[in-house]
Order: sequence, then structure tokens, then C-alpha cells
Amino acid sequence: MARFQFRAVRLDGETLDGEREAPDLAALRAQLQHEGLLVLELRPAGGLRARLRARARRRLGRAEVTALTRQLATLLESGMALDRALQILIELAAAGPTTRVLGDLQQRVRGGASFSAALAEQDGQFSRLYVSMVRAGEAGGALDRVLGSLADYLERIAELRQTVISALVYPAILVTVAGLTVALLLIFVVPQFAGLFADMGATLPRSTRILIGLGELLRDHWWVLLCLPAPIALALERWLEDPARRVRIDRRLLGLPLAGALLWRLETARLCHTLATLLGNGLPLAGALDLAREVVTNRALAERLEAAGDELRRGRGLAGPLARHQALPPLALQMVRVGEESGGLEPVLAKVATIYDRETRAAVQRLLALLEPALILGLGVVVAGIILSILGAILGANALVV
Repeated sequence: MARFQFRAVRLDGETLDGEREAPDLAALRAQLQHEGLLVLELRPAGGLRARLRARARRRLGRAEVTALTRQLATLLESGMALDRALQILIELAAAGPTTRVLGDLQQRVRGGASFSAALAEQDGQFSRLYVSMVRAGEAGGALDRVLGSLADYLERIAELRQTVISALVYPAILVTVAGLTVALLLIFVVPQFAGLFADMGATLPRSTRILIGLGELLRDHWWVLLCLPAPIALALERWLEDPARRVRIDRRLLGLPLAGALLWRLETARLCHTLATLLGNGLPLAGALDLAREVVTNRALAERLEAAGDELRRGRGLAGPLARHQALPPLALQMVRVGEESGGLEPVLAKVATIYDRETRAAVQRLLALLEPALILGLGVVVAGIILSILGAILGANALVV
């Protein structure tokens, strides 16, 4: 099966852009025509530019998905039918990816598909976790309640993510200012002394020669240095595509002082939020753990959770396998064990998530309290090193003159 990009027009005149898998172009054309679409363009999917263009046209952001989920839950809770609720959201949304996705969902629902099946056909715009929860809500006749729970969950995860991002803004500004300060010194200040030293014919210390060379490199080849991050990022991305290598790196990240503990708390909060939400909406424990594992970004932790899930399906419970594979911190493991023994796993998981939310925020603040002075001190050391190198060369030249 190959993947192709297409552009087609519905009978109502709306243009559709997307990607689908098919044996060949002819098969995809026949499939689209069978759906009542007029095919305008078909081409093999591929190339960074094509992927970015398709993503820009089609993708919904996390905030948009959260807002749509909340709005749809509110409309359904008021007793409105799903088709009418989708129509209202289409009328309220601005033209763009949101209206295209909502229109496609409405068309599929009107064609007899379930809402979860329509969500699953949106080229990965809605995660497996999202689709599975909606499917469970449909089966239990509680779609409005499930969508409300989903909106709560998405908002909690977004808040947790924003906590970390906001905490990193100030250190990022410090690093940027430090880098610009050093670059300006090397480009504009150091070369002025280089001309002076050349006129004096002094033999420069190695540190001063290195500084002058760095200044000339930045001044003469700045455009190369500006272009370097993109290929480096692409090469790093390709290098990390090897699953075994990614697992090894993620395992080392967990072992870092301070940062490793913060990462583990963050992943635990995210995992327990997800697992509590899934269990609260009727999903079985084994399936819920499989879906919750997808929100874990650290591959080493995901592997531990997968191994624990295998034992869970063999009837060995949840707390024991999680403890054997060290998939959760000790406090979380003890609370999960208590919840499992008392038959109240869902509220216990929600409590664990709340605890580790707070611990994540506290750990971020502690890390920032150490990071900010360290960055300022580092900038001071670098600037002092530049000044001392220049002064050393000046003093050496003066000694020769005397």
C-alpha cells in the first residue's frame, strides 16, 4: 500500500485536501469517485514541502481539538442531536482546517458511520485514545459525559504542558542573551584588538588566537552558522529514528540528576491522568493501559509499561508488574497497590495524578532556582575569559615594548 495526496470537490462545492493509502493511483481515484467526489489532483505523498503544506491545510492544533471537544460536549449535554451540534460548530468556526474536519465528520455521520468511526478517518487528527473513549461512550449511551471527561482531560494535560513551557521561557531568554553577548564581543570587539596586535608584531597567546579566529569565523561565515541548525536537527531526527538508540537515550535521561526526577514526575502525572480518565469512562484496565502508554513520550518508560501490560493480561494484576518493571515512582506504586486492593483504582489514579502535578510544578521551580544563577554565572565566566585573554595579550605586548 502506498500513500497518496489528493484534492477533490464534494457535490456541495467544498474542496477537500488530504492523504490516503491505496494500492495505486487508479484504485484511489475509484475509491474517491465511489464516495461521490470529483477528483482534481492525485500525486504520491512525499517530500518535506508537500508534508508541511498538507499539515498546514489539514491539521488541528491541540487547543482547537480541546475547544471543539468542550463545545460539542456542552451542546450534547443540552439534549441536542449530534448532527445538529456539528452543524452549529461548523457555522461558528472560521474557514480553514476546523470547518473541513467538522464538515467531513458530519458527512460521515449522516452517511451512517458512528462518530468514533468518523473520528478515526481523520488522518490521525484525533488520537487512538480519543477515538477509543468516544467509542466507549457510544457503547454506553453516554457520549456527552465522555466528551466532557475528554475535554477535562485535555485541559489538564495542556495546563501541565504549559507549566513546563512557561518555566523554560526565562532560561531560554537568558541563554539567548548570553549567546548574543558573546557573539557581539567576538565579532565587533575582539577584531579591533587583533589589528592592534598585528601592528605591534606581538606573539599572541593561544587563547587570544582562538578568540580572534572565532571572531573571524562568525564575521565571515555567519550565514553558514545560521543554516547549520536545520540540517543538524534533521540529522538528529534521523539518528533518533532507531528505536533501540532512542530507548538508550531516554533511559539515560531518566538517570540525570534533578532533570531525570522531573521527567519521571511529569510522565507519571500524564500517565495517571490518562489512565484515570479511561477507566472512568468504562474502558477495561488492560486496554486502558495500552492507550495510556501512548501519551508517555519517554521510550524507556513506555517499554516498561508495555512489559507490565503483558503481565497484566496474563492475570498478574497491575501494581505488581508496575513495581517489577519500575514503571512508576515508589509513592505512586504504593497508592496504586492500595487502590487495586480496595477496588477503587480510578479515584486513586486521579489522586496520584494530582499529587505528581503539584510535585512537577514544585520540581520545576526548584530547578529554575538553580538554573538561573548558573546561567548568569556561566555568562560571567565566558565574558571574563574573553577579557582576560585580551588583557593577557596586551600585557605581553607591553612587556615586549618595555
